[in-house]
Amino acid sequence: MKIVAVTACPTGIAHTYMAQEAIEKECRKRGYEVKVETQGSMGIENELEQEEIDEADVVILAVAIGIEGEDRFEEKERLGKLLSLDPAKAIHDPVKVIDAAEKL
Repeated sequence: MKIVAVTACPTGIAHTYMAQEAIEKECRKRGYEVKVETQGSMGIENELEQEEIDEADVVILAVAIGIEGEDRFEEKERLGKLLSLDPAKAIHDPVKVIDAAEKL
């Protein structure tokens, strides 16, 4: 399975990167290909290319604020392959988040 994600929180510091780490760790544990874009205090890091988004089985938006480039994910949302949640959920229960992503 290939998963791409975006993480962002209001201050763009702790929760953005903690959610990134939790998602990446759980995906690696399951042997999934994963790439996480962060939109934090340092701007956009590890930016997802449209091709990566298109090739992904599912997109996870672990965001608590509006993000730049949200329109890149419209097709995945239309197909029901987009999971949107608060970054805290990804941090505190990444197993449940990835389980939910699998079900899409």
